[in-house]
Amino acid sequence: MDVITHIPSPLGTITLASDGAALIGLWFEGQKHDLAGLSPTPVEAELPVFAETRRWLDCYFAGGVPDFTPPLAPRGTAFQQRVWALLREIPHGCTASYGELAARLGCLSPRAVGQAVGRNPISLLIPCHRVLGAGGRLTGYAGGLWRKEALLRLEGILPKEESSCR
Repeated sequence: MDVITHIPSPLGTITLASDGAALIGLWFEGQKHDLAGLSPTPVEAELPVFAETRRWLDCYFAGGVPDFTPPLAPRGTAFQQRVWALLREIPHGCTASYGELAARLGCLSPRAVGQAVGRNPISLLIPCHRVLGAGGRLTGYAGGLWRKEALLRLEGILPKEESSCR
């Protein structure tokens, strides 16, 4: 049985989902593919993994680098799992391009990698916002490009004073 809860964040309401032990989803309100892969009738409740995720998010949104990660169990295809594993290797404050990820996977298609990145069910903790287009372009983010920009600013990747989105 899947369990969900909703929490506020500086970038809007977040829905957390769990299988009862691990986090299986973290989506911003209105995010593409939100609740994908969940049972049709998830139960709303509180779980220890949600408290741990809140603690991680509080540290992150305060500008810190959390030194722990709640248990994660994203649901997806074998290829998606490989892409999401690479995303977790992108350090806080750093970025990678779709092409770089494709090359690391031995995949000829950055587009296929982009599709897997876009289906990432656990935003922030699996940091798909750190993936940029060719030449460092801000492209694609299921939670909205304005959120991607805000997250990159929070991590010091983009300068704080400029804004080109929203």
